[in-house]
Amino acid sequence: MVEFTVPEVDYTRYTNRQLAAVPLAVLAVALLVIGGWYVATGAPVDPGVDFTGGTELRIATDAPQSEVSAAFDTSPESIRAVAADGTYVLTFQSGSATTTELEQQAEAAGYEVRSIDAVSANFGADTQLLALGGVAVAFVGMSVLVFAMFRTFVPSIAVVISAFSDIVIPVALMNILGIELSLGTVAALLMLIGYSVDSDILLNNHVLRRSGDFYESTYRAMRTGVTMTLTSIAAMIVMTITATLFGIQLLAAIGTVLVFGLTADLMNTYLLNVSLLRWWKYEGVAR
Repeated sequence: MVEFTVPEVDYTRYTNRQLAAVPLAVLAVALLVIGGWYVATGAPVDPGVDFTGGTELRIATDAPQSEVSAAFDTSPESIRAVAADGTYVLTFQSGSATTTELEQQAEAAGYEVRSIDAVSANFGADTQLLALGGVAVAFVGMSVLVFAMFRTFVPSIAVVISAFSDIVIPVALMNILGIELSLGTVAALLMLIGYSVDSDILLNNHVLRRSGDFYESTYRAMRTGVTMTLTSIAAMIVMTITATLFGIQLLAAIGTVLVFGLTADLMNTYLLNVSLLRWWKYEGVAR
């Protein structure tokens, strides 16, 4: 069993502004990336086949990538080699060709068709609306629950801001790394809301509702919260590496988003949330 040693951070060495500066700066950069992406593409993050519609074809061949792309009458929107099993995953825009035509063209070129999946544009648009609506409802429901639990503005808004940042930062990194928004990555964002609330509520409960001074309560919460988060990050890294090696794109995308989101959660919980709680408890007097 792997045990993580959580160092005790000397928060007294830093002012509240210093603690909050890094997470707020990272959040600002993430918002700029998403805003710039929206201006350039018309969407805050590139939607995948699940939401735009299209066809994903997986074939087995030893041919080079350029030859595979040229074998089809319609050029694929994207093509990705999976080294683990010697296959290619090709994505075609919705309406560019039917699944039957793509399968016939692949077989005519001598390629073995492993799988072929298609999503209509209308169905993809409906799915996107439903998925993003689910994220919004989950976030609003989480916010209402947090305010109902603590009934105090600053501790409650600290949880909400941290959860918001935990979602925004991975979305910005998805744009940078070329990870498309899909049902899998939406599920990862929903999981991040749960992870974020879990660690933030743990911290707030120790500081607001348990005995001991502020720093003692913070260290107790860190011993549990940091250990849980680092364990989850380690598990997600293993899943991401394994899924990448075996060409399971969905799991690799989910794992990548969760790794970045959980790392952001450590920063937001134990820098941003701590600074807001300390400011609220001591009325702006840094200690």
